[in-house]
Amino acid sequence: MIHESAYVEKGSKIGEKTNIWHFAHIRKNARIGKNCNIGKSVYIDINVKIGNNCKIQNFASLYQGLSIGNNVFIGPHVCFTNDLYPRAKIWSDEKIAETVVENGASIGANSTIIAGVTIGKNALVGAGSVVTKDISDNALVYGNPAKIRGFVCTCGRKLEKKEEIGDKIVFSCSECNIDIEIKKEFCKELDL
Repeated sequence: MIHESAYVEKGSKIGEKTNIWHFAHIRKNARIGKNCNIGKSVYIDINVKIGNNCKIQNFASLYQGLSIGNNVFIGPHVCFTNDLYPRAKIWSDEKIAETVVENGASIGANSTIIAGVTIGKNALVGAGSVVTKDISDNALVYGNPAKIRGFVCTCGRKLEKKEEIGDKIVFSCSECNIDIEIKKEFCKELDL
């Protein structure tokens, strides 16, 4: 379903069962997977790649250089940047810094993602955060700049520390009853 007020440029590819809502603008060569929901007034720039089963909430801005995996949630008013040294008079495609959001990640409302970072699998970015560096898999980050505050399960709930084994810390989800191993190097910011 593509709402009549949405503008989808020729050359973009939209997967089956994807909904595009009011006033969204999808630029040429953008690729959106199957079963996605693109909210009101979302902007998806040239060559942006979005996987399957993603939810992009109202007013999000996704600029060139961005690749999003499967099952990703992008909250309302999230903004991805693509130029580390922006100037109105100086622009070329060589300035674009690649940004990656891996499978299962969620980014809360009003967050800003600085160009060139990778947000790991199942990571959770809290609302209003400014992401300035890479985020490891399953990390819970928030703040300005966003810092690791813990780790989350694939269900989204915060994990509890269970034990240390060698160079890893084992975290457990009480809801899913599963364990997730995280390398100690990713836990440096935490007081464990």
